[in-house]
Amino acid sequence: MELSERLADRDLEFLTANHTAGMITIAPDGMPKVARVGVAVVDGKLWSSGTLDRTRTKRLRRDPRCTLYVTDPGFGWLALETTVTILEGADAPLHNVKLMRVMQGKPSGSLSWFGGELSEEDFLRTMVEEKRVVYEFDVSRGYGMH
Repeated sequence: MELSERLADRDLEFLTANHTAGMITIAPDGMPKVARVGVAVVDGKLWSSGTLDRTRTKRLRRDPRCTLYVTDPGFGWLALETTVTILEGADAPLHNVKLMRVMQGKPSGSLSWFGGELSEEDFLRTMVEEKRVVYEFDVSRGYGMH
């Protein structure tokens, strides 16, 4: 389902402008675990990047529930209760290109990656080598102060 069907315009504007989030997943013992991630709205969906071997990927395979805590540079925040689908396979590197283009505001050309600039071809190769996936968040509820 499109984000626009689940969130108020104000929330969508906040997500479009802010890409820093805490991603809270659930450990096997029920303890919430948090990791800092980048998020972006891509083609009406909320996405983040991860890898096949990340602990949070393993947690999401066991329990796809996740809460995101998106922040702005001041005191604004938005919490999103979600269910995650892991986008993997042959299309995952291209999905990561789309995600990074939105996050970095670069519709074409090189992409920044860990302090360097990579051509799109080198970026795609890096995504394959790192076994990158995309987390797609199906938002069931959003709330916050922004």
